[in-house]
Amino acid sequence: MEIKEILEYLPHRYPFLLIDRVLAVTPGQSLTGLKNVTFNEPYFLGHFPQRPIMPGVLILEALAQATGVLAFKSEDGLPDHRSMYYLVGVDNARFKRPVEPGDQLILEVRLDRIKRGIGKFVCEAKVDGQLAAAAEVMCARREIEP
Repeated sequence: MEIKEILEYLPHRYPFLLIDRVLAVTPGQSLTGLKNVTFNEPYFLGHFPQRPIMPGVLILEALAQATGVLAFKSEDGLPDHRSMYYLVGVDNARFKRPVEPGDQLILEVRLDRIKRGIGKFVCEAKVDGQLAAAAEVMCARREIEP
């Protein structure tokens, strides 16, 4: 999926859209996405000026956005923009290496299970094949108030 199609599945926009491309998707199972980390990202001005590092919470957000795309791709058709997937939980988050400008962050998410309307996903973010972060992410579809 190129960026134009991703924009049809996520409500996020610059500077908070954290997926540049979907490399592979198997609806109902898994998704692999890509985030090109560039020095132009606004958070690098303050995190940290002497050694820019992508904040861990934004790596988790990128993984959560990937779970949202997988969840919508697992349903029939495009989202109707009357509902969206919200991040409802993160368990066992671990950060193994810094993510810096110039890195290509590979986002791998796998659907573990759906229980009572909440999807649980096993997620990993990698740089050059090395694990940068891992977490279990939960999201739930909710109607958007008009």
